[in-house]
Amino acid sequence: MKFLYTFLFFIFAFTSCKNKDEKPLKNTNTTEISYQKDSIENLAIQNKIANAYGYQNWDNVSEISFTFNVEKGGKHHKRAWQWRPKTSEVAMISAQDTINYNRLKVDSLTLKTDAAFINDKYWLLTPFQLIWDKNLKFSTVTNVVAPISKDTLNQLTIEYPNEGGYTPGDAYDFFYDENYIIKEWNYRKANTATPSLTTTWEQNKTFNGLSIATVYKDSAETFKLYFTNISVITETKN
Repeated sequence: MKFLYTFLFFIFAFTSCKNKDEKPLKNTNTTEISYQKDSIENLAIQNKIANAYGYQNWDNVSEISFTFNVEKGGKHHKRAWQWRPKTSEVAMISAQDTINYNRLKVDSLTLKTDAAFINDKYWLLTPFQLIWDKNLKFSTVTNVVAPISKDTLNQLTIEYPNEGGYTPGDAYDFFYDENYIIKEWNYRKANTATPSLTTTWEQNKTFNGLSIATVYKDSAETFKLYFTNISVITETKN
């Protein structure tokens, strides 16, 4: 398990298990809201982005398998997963062994494996996390310059609560086009003004109704995160 723990600390920041409001960004060009407040305009953006990636088909998904890969500093790390969301069963598969657990029964032995799964699943299904995650704060800006491409896009910022989860207080800036497809994003650890990491979103592919960005790269191409062996199994409803 040494590899898992080392790699986990390297990529740990990108998690989604958060649950308390935090201080909003200071930006007079945005409208800040709480996820639980009624704001049709802002909530519609979250739903439109999620639906652009196939969220309307999520209820049919019975199993997802994928391999999470990172290339950085000349090294390649990977983790393979099988997830049955309807039963919360998860398996992490490596060359050494397979760890099976249920997300409803996480204990001290499976806590770090679950943290790794949340991280990797967050990257895989980020648009859906905009719907799943609670107690977020949202802000939107139109016609902004994207950090890598310099294209004119729209920006959605989400802020996680200051307490709870594996890495509380983080913020993300999503840069999306007129079709609500995300082109780039910033990750800002602890809601700092300067991004901790900025990457592209590339090579969207569709798997049984779910659209997934399969490649992420920074501007210098010294960091590359990508998914392989993606499989989405759906069930037929009568």
